[in-house]
Amino acid sequence: MTDHTMGMVALVAICAIVLFIGVMKRKMEWLLNVLMRSILGTIAIYFVNGALAGVGISLGVGINPLTVLTSGILGFPGLVAIYGVGFYNYL
Repeated sequence: MTDHTMGMVALVAICAIVLFIGVMKRKMEWLLNVLMRSILGTIAIYFVNGALAGVGISLGVGINPLTVLTSGILGFPGLVAIYGVGFYNYL
């Protein structure tokens, strides 16, 4: 291999590494965001269930992997959807 070819291979490898680091950073940021929404959604479900139970309404929204993932991926609209389904079943 000539020096010119080795330089091009090294340049392509460096570019690939930089792109890989950028993609991994975005994925880690996304995973951290989903984790934080999941934790906050679980806390919100706990307190909303307590508030509704205090008023005498039991919608049956539990804390399980499905509700945690729904609130983690969708955020606040996911919580509204979970309670919307619970309210529909309550009727």
